[in-house]
Amino acid sequence: MSSPTISTKKRLIAMLLLVSIASLSLTIRLGYLQIVKGEELKKLALEQWTRDIPVRAKRGVIFDRKGKKLAISVSADTVWCRPADVKNPKETAKILAEVLDLDEDNVYKKITSRQSVVKIKMWISKEKADILRSKKLSGIEIVDDNKRYYPYDNFAAHILGFTDIDNVGLYGIEKTYNKYLTGTPGRWIKTADAVGRQLPYANEKLYEPKDGLSVVLTIDETIQHFAEKAALEALLKNKAKRVSIIIMEPKTGDILAMASKPDYDPNNPREPLDENLKQQWKELPQKELIKKWYDMWRNFPINDVYEPGSTFKIITAAAGLEENVVTPESQFYCDGFITSVKGARLKCWRWYNPHGSETFVEGVQNSCNEVFVAVGQRLGKERMYKYIKAFGFGEKTGIELTGEQSGIIPRGPEYMKEVNLATISYGQGIAVTPIQLITAISAVANGGNLMKPRIVKELVDDKGNVVHEFKPVIKRKVISKDTSKTLLSILETVVSSGTGKKAYVPGYRVGGKTGTAQKVINGRYAEGKYVASFVAIAPVNDPKITVLVVIDEPSNGEYYGGRIAAPVAGQVIKETLNYLDVEPQFTADEQKNNNEKTVVVPEVRNLTIKDVVNKLKKAGLDYNTETLDIQKDSLVIDQFPLPGTKVKKGSMIDLYVYSRRKEDSKIIMPNLKGKTMEEVTELLNNLGLRFKFKGNGVVKSQYPAAGTMVEFNSLVKVEFGKVN
Repeated sequence: MSSPTISTKKRLIAMLLLVSIASLSLTIRLGYLQIVKGEELKKLALEQWTRDIPVRAKRGVIFDRKGKKLAISVSADTVWCRPADVKNPKETAKILAEVLDLDEDNVYKKITSRQSVVKIKMWISKEKADILRSKKLSGIEIVDDNKRYYPYDNFAAHILGFTDIDNVGLYGIEKTYNKYLTGTPGRWIKTADAVGRQLPYANEKLYEPKDGLSVVLTIDETIQHFAEKAALEALLKNKAKRVSIIIMEPKTGDILAMASKPDYDPNNPREPLDENLKQQWKELPQKELIKKWYDMWRNFPINDVYEPGSTFKIITAAAGLEENVVTPESQFYCDGFITSVKGARLKCWRWYNPHGSETFVEGVQNSCNEVFVAVGQRLGKERMYKYIKAFGFGEKTGIELTGEQSGIIPRGPEYMKEVNLATISYGQGIAVTPIQLITAISAVANGGNLMKPRIVKELVDDKGNVVHEFKPVIKRKVISKDTSKTLLSILETVVSSGTGKKAYVPGYRVGGKTGTAQKVINGRYAEGKYVASFVAIAPVNDPKITVLVVIDEPSNGEYYGGRIAAPVAGQVIKETLNYLDVEPQFTADEQKNNNEKTVVVPEVRNLTIKDVVNKLKKAGLDYNTETLDIQKDSLVIDQFPLPGTKVKKGSMIDLYVYSRRKEDSKIIMPNLKGKTMEEVTELLNNLGLRFKFKGNGVVKSQYPAAGTMVEFNSLVKVEFGKVN
């Protein structure tokens, strides 16, 4: 065997050196990666392995002032997919599409995409979630989620607003208090390999979400119902464009109710409630449809301005009395025309039959324009402008709702011509929002303090602990207590003896002022279009509420505020003061009339239905029961109104009777198609079923379907429409 040559030895030495250098380089590189870059690379690796699914926080509840839930979050499952874990895409897509009512091709594209996690469908029903769980589809996960729900549908819609699909507030309280209601989302953390498969022994962690704070409103759900009912009745009766009613507590500035009709359902904010409109909107292009949505969502009391007309005369009167340019006994003369304003021919609303000689009190009762122009002239531009600003006109009130407007007033006294001073004194040439006007009138009612309107009372956590309280805020003093007291007594005569008689409520001292103004459209007074309004304070001896009723564009023949708005205010005042347990104080004449027409509801609880009928007939009262499933010995377990309540003779007393029907009793759902609302109401009442109606006309659809077996007291949803 030959010995290695020198060249071979050199090659071996070179190779050894190269291997040594390479090994050393790899060792240094490995040490650098392990020691210097180790933590950073570990972090990057974990990020690659980690799959992060968001878990929504439960949005806070919106309560009324007494704890009624007006907006809640309800559990609703969401379907997610990990495409890498789907074993049979075609079969999985078919099942998902069938159960979730989705397009199979779209589902297939989602579950075969290269994303690590993809959302299939949000907010599915519990029944559908249970079906999918039973299928045990690989790669499909059903995560507990929540969505916003408004249990009273269109109730207080313009106050509450609504949220988007991600539970972010878009309008109303939902938007202005979104940061408090939202909470902090949680995370569901899992680890997976390069193709997205979950690692078998990896750590899986759920970071629980932190629920949002709840908002307690100043709104009283019962008073809001009074306002909404009255607003809807006024809308239909007067064939108006819209009707708005605000009820405020003058001492605190609390909004007890704010109703605006027509409205919408926050659960489906892009669909009108009117079936005819719904059909019309289907044909609209997207741009025009969006405009319709915004119009439907507009909160008239906050977002729109109008000329207040004669209701603004209260402000002129307050300024005149405070500045001592007029007293209740001051004498005026109305000849129908106002000739003291140069270059303008103004007239009283009753120019054809002038009021003649009258005191200031009589001028307020008569709503005489000549009287208020005279007061405005005595005040002058500077003082008149000072009080316009002092009462909050021309600036936002600060109410925490979206889109509040400032109104329109002159830029300053130097911009007010003589004719502007004259017309503003009786409510023309100035534009206000309803919330501005009722806030100003509340200052007259409470002794002269202009309050910041308050619609949110406090924020509470999920245990009911108060986190933050919003206290009443006095913005400034505008008139003295003496002026307030004097003006309240004058306004009472408007209802007892003047143009506001239709707002009279026996037993309560009501003060108020009518308003009728021609509408301004595109800078001009529109022929035949009016805004009728009435503002009221009750009781004037101890004001508990101020009420503003605005009827926009009535088209049923009548348009004077004293004739169509005043009765609405009277109805709301009566119901609200009764509800607030404000003791009526009847005059001798009222007491006499009241005793002749009313009877006291007797105690009929725990008596048999047979005995109750006889007792009510003797008292001159009628009765109604929930169900026809009654035996002669059935017991009356409750009644409404309660015993001791004074009601009109012949009134209907609702009786709640113990039923022998067992809780597990089944009822076969009848076919309601083609029936009228009256027929359906009678039929479902007789069967002991609850119901929810939508639309007008005859029955188009029903749920549950005809022939379905349902539980006693189940809810039946019925949709009405026109006959084809």
